[in-house]
Amino acid sequence: MRVNPLFAAALIAVALPVAAHADDPADPSMRSSTARARDHEAIRRMNQAQLDYVRARDARYARQYRESTAAPDAYGYGAGYARGDDGYAQAQAQYQRDLAAWRQAVADCRAGYYEACGR
Repeated sequence: MRVNPLFAAALIAVALPVAAHADDPADPSMRSSTARARDHEAIRRMNQAQLDYVRARDARYARQYRESTAAPDAYGYGAGYARGDDGYAQAQAQYQRDLAAWRQAVADCRAGYYEACGR
């Protein structure tokens, strides 16, 4: 379906002034103090609803973060990292011990002790 450019221009010309009056301080419907108060109250309710939504969302994110850092992950780490205790240091020390044992097994295998090759 092809749109006539003249029709599209006319439609835009009709819709544009309506959008321009959305925040017009000289809007005739906002001249009375009751209309302004009603508008102010509607805006306040919308802002309060958005604030409630953001607070609930942030609380949910914080709860999910706490739960994810408190539970151990697939490798057995997790809770120690979140609390800042020495869980990381213990894991790092175990890694260094495992790495040293692996390097020793590689050295033994290369030296001809083939029973060490399967480690």
